[in-house]
Amino acid sequence: MAEIAGALGPLFLLILLGAGLGRLRQPDGEFWAQLERLIYFLLFPAMLVATLATADVGQVPVIRVAVALLGAMGLFAILLWRARRWLGLEAAAFTSAFQGSLRFNTYVGVAGAAALHGPPGATVAAVAVALMVPVVNVLCVGSFVAAGTLGRGSLGKSLAALARNPLILACLAGIGLNLGGIGLPGWSEATVELLGRAALPLGLVAVGVALRPAALVRLDRGIWATHLVKLGLMPAVVLGLALALGLDPVSRDVVLLFAALPTATSAYILARQLGGDAEMMAALITGQTLLAMVSLPLWLGLVG
Repeated sequence: MAEIAGALGPLFLLILLGAGLGRLRQPDGEFWAQLERLIYFLLFPAMLVATLATADVGQVPVIRVAVALLGAMGLFAILLWRARRWLGLEAAAFTSAFQGSLRFNTYVGVAGAAALHGPPGATVAAVAVALMVPVVNVLCVGSFVAAGTLGRGSLGKSLAALARNPLILACLAGIGLNLGGIGLPGWSEATVELLGRAALPLGLVAVGVALRPAALVRLDRGIWATHLVKLGLMPAVVLGLALALGLDPVSRDVVLLFAALPTATSAYILARQLGGDAEMMAALITGQTLLAMVSLPLWLGLVG
């Protein structure tokens, strides 16, 4: 447990540093919004390309990792729809609960995997991102469509944005360079790696800046049910699948980590743009991020 806390502790401190900077409004203006765009569109994609293009992906049990992560994601997507009436949420609030239960914070996931297991962990994490990002985006946009909060014009824009998603494109580029035997030739490898190294620390600070402590005053049934699914039931199911599938320790730890991650801060933007309950989404993001500082070490400590 001490080793896990030592690996994850610095990541949580960076998030808290960001929360403090956001509270103090330092730097002010549009600095953080522009920095987050830089991370999302350039730095994090560079890290994914650098990892996938040069890694020995053949050592990752991709099919079993996909079954564990995507199987659990699909299961809870179905269960959430069946429990919609019991939750008693309006359409907009339900879409936020749906996002809060399925989305995951990629910055925390990749940083945590690298901190726990070094390059092998980062490679499995990059594969997990490549598998999960397209599926979770399709499911979440589908939830807005099914709930009736999304107009036809917004649907077209959402699908176009999905096709241009920089994380999806980066994963495809990295896998293509890897399978083609091209890798990152010449100085490009060092350049892309340097860009990628800046992604995780800056991304974690940006996660902290995006937290909204004032949103925590909203504590209704939908919020607590979402927390339970995301931080309790989802990792329990994924851990069971990982053990049943006989995943190696590195892959097992990474899939458990990704299952237990708090929801993504980008879910707030999606909720605001596509007719979701943005204030509920802010409460879910903030609550899960703070609760995960306790639950993540506990889940990882459970498997040693």
